[in-house]
Amino acid sequence: MTFYLDIDGVMIPAKSWEAPPLLSDGFPAFSKQAVETLLAVLNETDEIILTTSHKSNFTLLDWKNIFATRGIPIKRLSALPENINHRSRLQELLDWFNQHPHTESFVILDDDKGLNNLPQAIKQHLVLTSSTVGLVSQHIETIKVLRGKMEPMF
Repeated sequence: MTFYLDIDGVMIPAKSWEAPPLLSDGFPAFSKQAVETLLAVLNETDEIILTTSHKSNFTLLDWKNIFATRGIPIKRLSALPENINHRSRLQELLDWFNQHPHTESFVILDDDKGLNNLPQAIKQHLVLTSSTVGLVSQHIETIKVLRGKMEPMF
């Protein structure tokens, strides 16, 4: 399975009144709930594709270390291309899926409400988190259902 993963609002709740603690690598800590939830649905053959606006701030090796420091071992990791034209997440994903038709199950983990405008064939794979809460155990069942679901996208 492929996970298209945002960080802010998914792994790190976005709370304007409270800054998340920084770990020794200089990146904010992930919420305990988000880590536990991701670990509950992730297996070693899954791929994570970073969609976060932070994706180009670190190398893929740095990202693997960021995840490992937070207790999430990642073997298969990549990222959407750098967003040099400041496109919306919706447009980034649409461009990606147009260039990379999917042949396996996938899930998009994001808090961007603009993704509600994805075509239904893609949107049905969206798990939309609350920005201030992030990924939580209530999302596990939905993700497990999506793991077994694969229909033609176009």
